[in-house]
Amino acid sequence: MGRYAFGVDVGGTTVKMGLFDGEGCVLDKWEIPTVKENEGVSILPDVAESILGKMKEKDLHEDDLAGIGIGVPGAVDSEGTLTGGAVNIGWKPFNIPKVLSAYINIPVKAVNDANAAAFGEMWQGGGKGYSNMVAVTLGTGVGGGIIVNGGILTGATGAGGEIGHIHIEDNETEECGCKNKGCLEQYASATGIVRLAGRRLAQDDTPSSLREGKLSAKAVFDAVKEGDAVAIQIAERFGYYLGKGLAIVAGVVNPEVFVIGGGVSKAGEILLGFIEPSLRKYVFPPCREVKLKLAKLGNDAGIYGAAGLFLR
Repeated sequence: MGRYAFGVDVGGTTVKMGLFDGEGCVLDKWEIPTVKENEGVSILPDVAESILGKMKEKDLHEDDLAGIGIGVPGAVDSEGTLTGGAVNIGWKPFNIPKVLSAYINIPVKAVNDANAAAFGEMWQGGGKGYSNMVAVTLGTGVGGGIIVNGGILTGATGAGGEIGHIHIEDNETEECGCKNKGCLEQYASATGIVRLAGRRLAQDDTPSSLREGKLSAKAVFDAVKEGDAVAIQIAERFGYYLGKGLAIVAGVVNPEVFVIGGGVSKAGEILLGFIEPSLRKYVFPPCREVKLKLAKLGNDAGIYGAAGLFLR
């Protein structure tokens, strides 16, 4: 088997790529634009062309490479088939390894992008040293990736790990993007935290720095760090919902660790202190030892995980 692998993370704006050695060190990383025109027909040919160019630059040959791992924004089954398409890049359902292999003669494996990020965090990030973990991405939505005994849990159609759509609140009147009401994503994502903040600020006139300037998840946690009482109440509400959601997940897959990433996680360790009480309160007792850690790889988690499909 080759000593190197490429990790590819297909996003809505750019395709991130990295070249990794067998120790999991990134030797080079770069990006190319995601060309979405004509149902994204040129994305994989562009990826192949870029990889072939990098191989030439580094004087690498096909037999030097273990493979190309690719993470994409959609449900991917165990055969690498994008089962429901990928709306934000224009792709209809198709088998990714089969198509990419037509342009480049190197083994290919494809997974969902959140699952790739989870695998990356287990391999070289916040979950290193654990083989049963759940990665939680707190961004515009709430994403998840589940690792059981060192392997990605994809589920029947590749939709395993969609923890953002756990039903967590019966009394919600607003719809989630998935058309249900009361999903975890409505309270624990960056946009969810802004919703919680708006609702709390509307309750009364208690002074808060959040009444000045634009509301954002970052503004809430910056205010928490300054001791703002209203911001702390908002963070406690966020932590209540996320901790409860993670307790439900823990009872299903019994992970050793939850690794928290995404933009909201940039608040740092203070974030974990708000999640912990609710998690410990609601978790099934035999799962109580589960740890909470912050992700370490940031936006590179996807390329690490994609390459790790071949190198781990």
